[in-house]
Amino acid sequence: MKFIQEDTSDSNAIQGYAKGQVTINGISYHRSLIVTPAKLITEWEPREFSDLTEDNFGLLIDLHPELILLGTGGSHKFPHPSLTGSIMQRRIGLEAMGTAAACRTYNILMAEGRRVVAALFMI
Repeated sequence: MKFIQEDTSDSNAIQGYAKGQVTINGISYHRSLIVTPAKLITEWEPREFSDLTEDNFGLLIDLHPELILLGTGGSHKFPHPSLTGSIMQRRIGLEAMGTAAACRTYNILMAEGRRVVAALFMI
């Protein structure tokens, strides 16, 4: 689904998503990635939700977000609490949702100037 036609800011805007891809600033990506308003990490280590480890969340913490959106793919899944303890200890918000919802939510929070990080698995 394409939902932003053009972004004139300097921030990383998610312009669309479809099965197996997310489009950011006019470029389509086809594997799990991390996006913040200022940074794009296009080769996030876990390829599938089931590959998540606690260490994968460490990279997200290092980006100093106030909120992490975890796009879990085509369906809504919850990471095991043993994986997210370090996020909770630092009082960083974590919301898990399907990747389509995470893309939409990221753009809203980014536009509000929030320190948001979206970690996205492909749909």
